[in-house]
Amino acid sequence: MKLTARIETGEIRQTLHLQGRQAWALMELLKAGETGITSRQNPAPRISAYVHSLRRKGVSIDTDWEKHGGKYPGEHGVYRLRSAVKIQWMEGRA
Repeated sequence: MKLTARIETGEIRQTLHLQGRQAWALMELLKAGETGITSRQNPAPRISAYVHSLRRKGVSIDTDWEKHGGKYPGEHGVYRLRSAVKIQWMEGRA
């Protein structure tokens, strides 16, 4: 997957050209809205790594921590997109 997106974070506006898992992660964040995404829902991709790389590119993403029980209790991050994003071009599937 490849995409070009217009990102607005406060006063900062930029155009990003993303591909692969970074593009996938941005689309997942967009689709999830306020619900957010977690590695608990989709454990295969390294969501935290893709969120980190998007943040380094200037995309605003919040992390909230939620506790979970089960065999291995602990916490997991819920990532929510805060930048305004408009997809300008996309190739491949989201």
